[in-house]
Amino acid sequence: MTGRFQIPLLKTARLVLRGPQDSDAAPLGRFMGSPRATWIGGPYPENDAPAWLAHQQDVWARRGWGSWIAALPDNTPIGRIGLLEHEGWPEPELAWFVFSDYEGQGFAHEAALAARTYANGSLGLPPLFSFIDPANDRSRALAERLGAVHERDARY
Repeated sequence: MTGRFQIPLLKTARLVLRGPQDSDAAPLGRFMGSPRATWIGGPYPENDAPAWLAHQQDVWARRGWGSWIAALPDNTPIGRIGLLEHEGWPEPELAWFVFSDYEGQGFAHEAALAARTYANGSLGLPPLFSFIDPANDRSRALAERLGAVHERDARY
């Protein structure tokens, strides 16, 4: 995807966090159309993925921060990790999802640490929060592994 803003490239021991590419639409669409997307308000129509990718590019251009596609070094996308801030939210959120084939391997933790470090260090953002459905055990466990504590209940 081309855009007006160059999304920063972050590298971890096993991953590259990069801007969205057209080739990400198919795997993202499969995730968005699956029951696993329930945790992010879905499932959504799979064919919405290209618009979502374009929206992410626009968010980066407007705010100077947003979400990355987490990919293996061979460019295979494995999920999305990054910063969200919807209207009415008190502060930016650190949010993540990985595609089912890549769960349970520590990728989300590795990518979330990189995104959080970038948000705090390079962007000077305040501590981040994560909206997590109480029934989403895996996501809650990851947040706790990242050092998060339950602060309050909220509805979005």
